[in-house]
Amino acid sequence: MTITQPDLSVFTTLESEVRSYCRGWPTVFDRAQGSYLYDEDGHTFLDFFAGAGSLNYGHNNPVLKRALLDYLERDGITHGLDMSTTAKRAFLETFRDVVMRPRDLDYKVMFPGPTGTNAVESALKLARKVKGRESIISFTNAFHGMSLGSLAVTGNAFKRAGAGIPLVHGTPMPFDDYLHGRTPDFIWFERLLEDAGSGLNKPAAAIVETVQGEGGVNVASPEWLRGLADLCTRHDMLLIVDDIQMGCGRTGPFFSFEEAGIVPDIVTLSKSISGYGLPMSLALFKPELDIWEPGEHNGTFRGNNPAFVTAAAALDMYWSDGQMEKQTLSRGEQTEAALRALVAEHPDAGASVRGRGLVWGLVFDDTDRATAVCRRAFELGLLLETSGPQSEVVKLLPALTITPEELDEGLRILTRAVRETA
Repeated sequence: MTITQPDLSVFTTLESEVRSYCRGWPTVFDRAQGSYLYDEDGHTFLDFFAGAGSLNYGHNNPVLKRALLDYLERDGITHGLDMSTTAKRAFLETFRDVVMRPRDLDYKVMFPGPTGTNAVESALKLARKVKGRESIISFTNAFHGMSLGSLAVTGNAFKRAGAGIPLVHGTPMPFDDYLHGRTPDFIWFERLLEDAGSGLNKPAAAIVETVQGEGGVNVASPEWLRGLADLCTRHDMLLIVDDIQMGCGRTGPFFSFEEAGIVPDIVTLSKSISGYGLPMSLALFKPELDIWEPGEHNGTFRGNNPAFVTAAAALDMYWSDGQMEKQTLSRGEQTEAALRALVAEHPDAGASVRGRGLVWGLVFDDTDRATAVCRRAFELGLLLETSGPQSEVVKLLPALTITPEELDEGLRILTRAVRETA
């Protein structure tokens, strides 16, 4: 694909230097449908990024779009803070009936603000309030958001440095297989908890991603997650699962922790919970933890009613019959097979594969290779991003609604990009 250099002057002169994705994809996008984006010059791009996981059902999903347009055309409430509205009621009833009851989950639902980091901040605040302690346990290579509380439990040194102040009250522990099987799970963590001389303040909670997306597609085993849940119970800590990117079906089941058979005390959701890319986040917690005073945690945009509309439509459309989970797992098997074949056919690439459901990482020993592959993929019409502490992982995050043919097309482009960056 030949891409004419677009006019980016207004972006480079007026927009902050903090912009990032546009640097890797130097074009001006104009419209999108399903798994494809189109720039203003008519070039087509297959999307293996899906809004960093916020577009699990593709761009401008027609069912969700119709629900949103109907709501807006009848002058439905757009801004409601935490007022009771028909849109919120419909979402809560649908979420209860389609998601929670079939899984025998009993959670209170909190709307903390429109973004994932808002949900994490509320989860941390609630855990500290419930337990009366300050310390939170996080895990190596974790990513939980860009506000100060979330950064304190995030591992990435570059992101943490942006805070400009000490990030306190968070203690990292090794994620699953961090030491490559050289020590038993949690041996260091539990020893510190049991030793009065360890210097570790007793934590209020541990926060974990079952699959670390930004951290490099690091997958926690069900056994490790069950061990963590048991450790939290034995030591009177709450377990928070950050399902912001891996929830809403990304790993197959609606919640990423279902495979492990655990029930976290607190769960955070965002990204694809609205279904349409509209800002929305949830904090779910067991009823006995709901000790908030009215207005103790609030925010102007904590009730995004258009997002409630598309979220309810997405749950009705994709999660009422169990087919979405089966489809995602099938697409995941297709992806894994293609990636393993790629690695086997190009042993000189120094690559390996890891992932689950429809989140996969192609990990390169040469830490510059992943960036080069993503750059070449863009030139060939495929959107991919890197992840990992050194951007050494090509991360695949296609929409869950992608067709087998579209998925195969993107995997062929990726294979070509790997070959042409040798």
